Amino acid sequence: MRLRCLALLAPLVCAASCYRAPEMTLAEIEAARAALSNELVEKTVRRPNTENRFAAGRPGGTYREFCLADPKSFNLLIAEKDAATMSVLAPLHQYLADYDIVAREWKPHIASFEVAVDEARGTMDVTYTIRDDAYWSFYEDRHPRVKVTSDDVVFWYDEICGDEDCGSSAYNAQFMPMEDGSVERITIERIDDARFVFHFPRIVAEPILSTNMDFGPAFLFRPAKERGGAEAVKSLFTVAADPRDIPSCGPYFLTSYTPSQRLVYRRNPGFWDKDANGESHYYPEERVSQIVGDDNTGYLLFRQGKVEDFSLRPEQLEDAVAAARNALTADGRPLADAGTEGYTVFSADGAMGASFWSFNQNPQNRDEPYYEWFTQKEFRQAMSCLLNRERIIQQTYRGLAEPTYTFFPAANKYYDEDIILPYRYSHAQARRLLAQAGFVRREDGFLYDGRGNRVSFDLTFASSGGATVSDIVQIIVDECKKEGITVTPRPTDFQKLVEQLMGSYDWQSIIIGLSGGSVFPTQGSNVWVSDGNLHLWHPLQESPATDWEARIDYLYHEASCIVDYAAAKPYWDEYQRIILEQCPVIYLVRPRSFFALQNRWDMTNVYFDNLNGAETAYLYLR
Repeated sequence: MRLRCLALLAPLVCAASCYRAPEMTLAEIEAARAALSNELVEKTVRRPNTENRFAAGRPGGTYREFCLADPKSFNLLIAEKDAATMSVLAPLHQYLADYDIVAREWKPHIASFEVAVDEARGTMDVTYTIRDDAYWSFYEDRHPRVKVTSDDVVFWYDEICGDEDCGSSAYNAQFMPMEDGSVERITIERIDDARFVFHFPRIVAEPILSTNMDFGPAFLFRPAKERGGAEAVKSLFTVAADPRDIPSCGPYFLTSYTPSQRLVYRRNPGFWDKDANGESHYYPEERVSQIVGDDNTGYLLFRQGKVEDFSLRPEQLEDAVAAARNALTADGRPLADAGTEGYTVFSADGAMGASFWSFNQNPQNRDEPYYEWFTQKEFRQAMSCLLNRERIIQQTYRGLAEPTYTFFPAANKYYDEDIILPYRYSHAQARRLLAQAGFVRREDGFLYDGRGNRVSFDLTFASSGGATVSDIVQIIVDECKKEGITVTPRPTDFQKLVEQLMGSYDWQSIIIGLSGGSVFPTQGSNVWVSDGNLHLWHPLQESPATDWEARIDYLYHEASCIVDYAAAKPYWDEYQRIILEQCPVIYLVRPRSFFALQNRWDMTNVYFDNLNGAETAYLYLR
């Protein structure tokens, strides 16, 4: 499981539903949800990864998949801010370390590591050694292969992530507040061709998480930067580049790209990660990703057997399980008479991550009436009280989700079931909070602020998210309307949405998600700390704009430097409570996860759970 401190934006891609259930009491909703969930889930396969053991497979075959949009670039720096583009480049790059979610420990990946703590000085070093058999290679040997060295990592850390002009999401994460209030940088030093060391000015709890990174080839990016600075770096490997000229240190080469049609990958025979038989454990010889632009089209292709896997949405589950020919029993054991026809449906518990509703508090918009509303915690708390999660679960997720009332997911070791959101669905509580903040509902039925402005604002969401996100927005619109608040839906192209969040800052409220889940409390360092570039509601603050954000910064930085669990827990407890009290983001629900895979693939090495998602890196043809 590849983990790093930073978070990426991801659209809320969910169910495309025309289903409309009547409004029900909470008891009726809970009963209906439980009945439907049990009936459908019993027809799926449960196969969590509990051992992390994989049998040696056989190379061969073409793995056909699909994606919803064209990549924005083939440049790793550009991909940092776009999960879809990053997924296109992922087969070409490697992280330094990997996290074994089963053993709950870090393990070497493209590099091994050693941690040295100097208790007397209060400092820490992490020394990495890159594998001797890791190379930057090119498809069909179009260019000579080049050894992956410490120069690649040191250059990327110092000259790409460490150059503010490059705009890397990892820039701020290189700096640590010290106990005396000063700020010092986590530095990197080259030792030799294979070894390099990160120097921490303070001892931290998760040094591997803090330093784990992927990187580009210095022998190509360094000349570009010397020639034209940050802009030349960003212009390297545009989508107009020949993919065959893009080097890979990962399991695949990107060999061709046809805009709006497909991406084609070929297996890298020189990839360093081998199985017991000396074969790269990424067994399919070819991967073809069809660009379809619509999730419904992807499901149709899957049902026709034209793509290998599909992450099922709730409204598709009943149809999918009815036609499935599961090759495994409900508890994940192979069926002796399973053939290669049809597909198997897997299920997992609620997702690690959850999308959220947030409000723009950027002072750039201080002349807009909504700025004053959004910067009042009572208003944000009231909006949380108008979020009808049970209605969302019933009407858009077909009962296959759970409301999200905690900040950390259960897999996070600092999760505490007693630290929950106090502002849950209640129109009465919402009205009290709005009145406390000076809002008044007039005889015309609309809500007004203390200056006489009618309360009306936009709710932006990614248009690629399917109809379920539209359904969620309509539920929010309806619940707010009951209190005289006008919410206007604004479906927006995802790339435009990212620009609004990270550049123009001209959005009002938004529904979006962050890729991945928080196994560690320090994941999302560019989101929760006030100077982060993804501190959505007011990014890149020179100093904390509010007392509560200053307190969050302090708790985050201090707790990240405490190794002992018991000593750190009070910090993380207060951290969670502040976020749940201030409601800068309001989490929606954690949907149950479902995954389907064609039976022509051997299921021996396939697992599915809410921690690691679908484990398919080791699959091979029957």
